[in-house]
This record gives sequence, C-alpha cells and structure tokens, in this order.
Amino acid sequence: MSPDDGALRAGWEALLTSLEQDAAGQAAGSADGPAPADSLTSATWTEPTGLGPLPRDLVGRASRLLAAQRDRMRTLEAERAAVLEHLGALRAVDATREPLGAVYLDASA
Repeated sequence: MSPDDGALRAGWEALLTSLEQDAAGQAAGSADGPAPADSLTSATWTEPTGLGPLPRDLVGRASRLLAAQRDRMRTLEAERAAVLEHLGALRAVDATREPLGAVYLDASA
C-alpha cells in the first residue's frame, strides 16, 4: 500500500466513523425522546472531496451504514405520519368548539 493509499483509507475510515457516530447519536436521541433544543443543529451535510474510490474492504461497513440510514429514514417517516395524524385530530376537535365570546361588536350603537 502506497502512502497515498494509506491516506485515502484513513480518510474513508474517519468519514465512516463520523457518519456511524452521527447515526448512533440520532437513533439514541429518538429512543430517549425529543432532543433538547440546544442540541439540534441545522448544518447540512456536504459530500467530502478527495477521498477517491471506497476501499474494497470497507464496502461492507459502508453498506451497513447505508442500511442503518435507510432504517432511520423509515422510522422518521413513520413518526412524521403519526404527528400529522395527531395534528389532524386536534384540528378536528378544535373546529367543533363554539366561540367563547362575542364574534361581532356593534360599534354603531
């Protein structure tokens, strides 16, 4: 393995480790309930450059990470659908309530 190959491999390993830690943290946060507001970030992920092709022996690790990310996406979509159902039910209940006070004020009297 040339020094360049070693650097590329180290880059891939670092990236995979970072993505795995992020995925594990998000999954743990979901199991423990909503994350505190100060722990939420709005950073967007950008594709790393200069890594070259994925080393063959890291393909399995990357595939497991991809499967975990897909599972997390399915979980988030199911949670989103449940929240939308709850919001719909709340709106339906709220729509049946009568106003508590006057709706119009006769200012000409």
